[in-house]
Amino acid sequence: MPDPGLGDSPPPAPAEPATRRISRARTFVRALPALLIVVGVFYDYFTPSDFTAVPLFTAAPLVAAPLFSLRGTILTGLGALVAVLTIRIRLGIALNVDAVTELVTVATVAVLAALINILVRRTDERLASAREIAEAAQRAVLPRPAERIGGFEFAARYEAAQADAFIGGDLYAVQDSPHGVRLVVGDVRGKGMSAVAAVAVVIGSFREAAEHESTLEAVAQRLERALAREGTRRDGLDAFEGFTTAVLAEIPHGDGVVRIVSRGHPPPLLLRADGTLRTLEATEPALPLGLGELGSLPDRAEEATFPSGATLLFYTDGLSEARDEHGEFYDPAVRLAGRVFPGPDALLAALTRDVRRHTGGGTTDDLALLAVRRP
Repeated sequence: MPDPGLGDSPPPAPAEPATRRISRARTFVRALPALLIVVGVFYDYFTPSDFTAVPLFTAAPLVAAPLFSLRGTILTGLGALVAVLTIRIRLGIALNVDAVTELVTVATVAVLAALINILVRRTDERLASAREIAEAAQRAVLPRPAERIGGFEFAARYEAAQADAFIGGDLYAVQDSPHGVRLVVGDVRGKGMSAVAAVAVVIGSFREAAEHESTLEAVAQRLERALAREGTRRDGLDAFEGFTTAVLAEIPHGDGVVRIVSRGHPPPLLLRADGTLRTLEATEPALPLGLGELGSLPDRAEEATFPSGATLLFYTDGLSEARDEHGEFYDPAVRLAGRVFPGPDALLAALTRDVRRHTGGGTTDDLALLAVRRP
């Protein structure tokens, strides 16, 4: 039976109680404008006339502005205004100067709350538009591979560390070719748009090189030249800020092997069908892409068996350097050893759940995962 979990740590607490707490908190926040008005009515009615609940009445539409629609915000403001007017009439002081001033104050704040609501909605629309653009950029620059390529089963995950970000400096790409299925997983050591530009350069060059170059070493050299060439075209703030660690792999059709070139990247893991695990460490790793000028270590593809039913896991250091509250790194080899999964997608789903549990819900670095299974 496939193991649904990872590691020996105790299972996480059930999510349902936390969900209920969040739901109750949201319900309370949305009920707060009405609650402020009700409390204001009781306060005004049962306290001497020298006391006033106007601060509560003015707070109601201001609280509603970022929470409700424009219609809801206006209705809240009208409700507060009607409550103030009704209380003043009941107390027989509707024409009192102070009462008129209070009515004008509540009306003014209600109008301001409506304006705030309009501004908030426009900002939300801009954010939604930016999010859609980011999603489109991710699909264009970093598309998720098909579930089956060249007879192999694939699954991929990408999680950006920055909230609401969709793409960063991690990358993966898969390409079928006359020489077998070729893939690359990498991590750009840079930030912002410079890192995204480097990702685009690496993936674009890889797709062309994977199709035309006869060896995996030649593919790696093509990527090295592409990054160097692009770097000379940029200067100042647009210059590439760092280098790119990468691992390239070639899986010939029907040979039961995988060839790997390492460029300073975490080694892939080979999970056999019986749960045994092997780390495919490079015996002669070369320098990361973009550092070719610092040395001339040649690229050498190393070959390993890739039997039927086995799964290869490629990942970036967002996985292996994820820490728990005590500073302990996440070790995917230890967590996966002895585990069996029905397919690559189930493996990545369980792995992402486990690393979230290890870190307490968040990571400080982008995380890219790519798994391939030989049927």
